[in-house]
Amino acid sequence: MTTTLITGANKGLGFETARRLLAAGHTVYVGSRDADRGREAVERLGAGARAVRLDVTDDASVGAAAEAIAADGGLDVLVNNAGIESRTAENGVVGAADLTADVMRETFETNVFGLVRVTHAFLPLLRRSAAPVVVNLSSGLASLSRLSAPGTPAYAYPGVAYPASKTTVNMITVQYAKAFPEMRINAVEPGFTKTDLNGNTGVQTVEQGAEIIVRMAQVPADGPTGGYFDAEGPLPW
Repeated sequence: MTTTLITGANKGLGFETARRLLAAGHTVYVGSRDADRGREAVERLGAGARAVRLDVTDDASVGAAAEAIAADGGLDVLVNNAGIESRTAENGVVGAADLTADVMRETFETNVFGLVRVTHAFLPLLRRSAAPVVVNLSSGLASLSRLSAPGTPAYAYPGVAYPASKTTVNMITVQYAKAFPEMRINAVEPGFTKTDLNGNTGVQTVEQGAEIIVRMAQVPADGPTGGYFDAEGPLPW
């Protein structure tokens, strides 16, 4: 039985990924900052789902989650899904003119430092797995090639903090993959999906967005590692 932890899994892409992996036979820990919302999500997901309170920005919360999952038997797959994008009061993107260090810090605290905090805490469990997998949620906006290409949707995106955080996730993915060649560690771009993260302005469903996450969570031991993928294949850095 494959055991999987998904951060930020009580809604959106995390919830849909949990649903799909449960259907594939995984035992899934539904990580949620709010314990009540996590329990509600597990009730909706049904058999095989387990709630675990996990705030990726808090050392004590992450440590307690790691201890609980270790006591239950261990972990095979980690999906670092939790993430934020700072928005204005009108649900607009914070552009370069309005970017502050506080906005940058808040974004990196969840999207970068939170990912590292969780990965570090669960590395001992993953290294004991026969087929360890890590999936890091990135974004098409993490691609320097895409954001530098005039005339593309990515080029038109005015934000700084969110794409910078996800480009950092890509670098972290590459370096972790080299450090742990026995693991399959990849970054994925789910696409512009309608979720709370973007004020539900996305153009595709969570079912569509979860496709690449689910696929890479089930990558075989001889599959790719250190890569950056969307549903169509490898993406340019």
